[in-house]
Amino acid sequence: MSDADEEYRGEAEIRAGDTAVTVPVRLSVQFEPMEGRYRWAGRAAPDDALSAQLRAGARDVTVRIGEREAPARLGEPDPWGGVRLSGVGRPPWSATAAE
Repeated sequence: MSDADEEYRGEAEIRAGDTAVTVPVRLSVQFEPMEGRYRWAGRAAPDDALSAQLRAGARDVTVRIGEREAPARLGEPDPWGGVRLSGVGRPPWSATAAE
């Protein structure tokens, strides 16, 4: 896996139920050999609609980047209003080793 495949920076759609927001994200993926699977995580940029979803109790979401999507979990906001995202398995971007 190259460094370019391990990271993604750009727009992503984050969907909780029927509500979707498109925000800039910064994500990275890592293979966990003890678990035998990939874990990916990162942060979504501050967004009022995403923060409102989080305050309303949304935690389980779907992250879509282009034609790919993956289940994820929202974490607590950081001091600047960004929201942590984490997922297990194939990331929602084209990381060749995770195919």
